[in-house]
Amino acid sequence: MSSAPKLPLDPIAEAHRQWLRHGWADAADGMAAVTSIMRVQQIMMARVEEVLKPTGLTFARYELLTLLTFTKTGALPMAKASARLQVHPTSVTNAVDRLEKAGLVRRVPHPTDRRTTLVEITDTGRTLAVAATEDLNDRVFGLPGADGADLDKLVSILAGIRRRAGDFDDEGASGW
Repeated sequence: MSSAPKLPLDPIAEAHRQWLRHGWADAADGMAAVTSIMRVQQIMMARVEEVLKPTGLTFARYELLTLLTFTKTGALPMAKASARLQVHPTSVTNAVDRLEKAGLVRRVPHPTDRRTTLVEITDTGRTLAVAATEDLNDRVFGLPGADGADLDKLVSILAGIRRRAGDFDDEGASGW
């Protein structure tokens, strides 16, 4: 996937060795874990962006469209979309602006609360979201680089980190 040549050694393992050599043993494992997660995030985002590029969607816009496909009516208040996507309301507004210009969503008034604006997916948006999901499932989500027990353990570990960081409050959740 990467166009860069493979390195002859793992730079994160080398950084870990250097942390130990410099007397930072208490932080060496954490540094290696954080740096590894950040590198894997770069790898995954590159894979996702490669799949989404032909659609004209960014991952943030894809997430919003997909969230809307999961709702009963295809619409959500903008504030609720922001909360569910765990992004600032301004980010949702910017995504909606772009998606609306592309004809993939529209803003509609809330039927009972005049202060609330709903973002509603269009048929074109729904079709694109489903097609993009199928491509992502085939080329990224179905091939994450780990499987079985390793994938279950990874998701559980990351969920624990997210829970302790205040990402969500479900103490009973572990993985999926």
